[in-house]
Amino acid sequence: MHMNKTSAAIDALTQLAAKVDEVIKGSPASDLERNARQHFVSLLAKQGLVTREEFEVQSLLLEKARARLQELEARLASLETASRRA
Repeated sequence: MHMNKTSAAIDALTQLAAKVDEVIKGSPASDLERNARQHFVSLLAKQGLVTREEFEVQSLLLEKARARLQELEARLASLETASRRA
């Protein structure tokens, strides 16, 4: 029975949170939040900081570039070896 009360309380809180979210989305508070978030992101960008998503994208690109550089260095070494033999 304790689990039923807990479950009911969680359901009630979830429903309340959903209703509050709906009210906020339809109110000027939503615009205020969006504007504040955009302003905060622009301030971080001015400081040279990036979002985690941007960091992950750049890290992936860097990893690919390093792998390609290693391939090209190996190919160059192979070509240099071949040209010395000729």
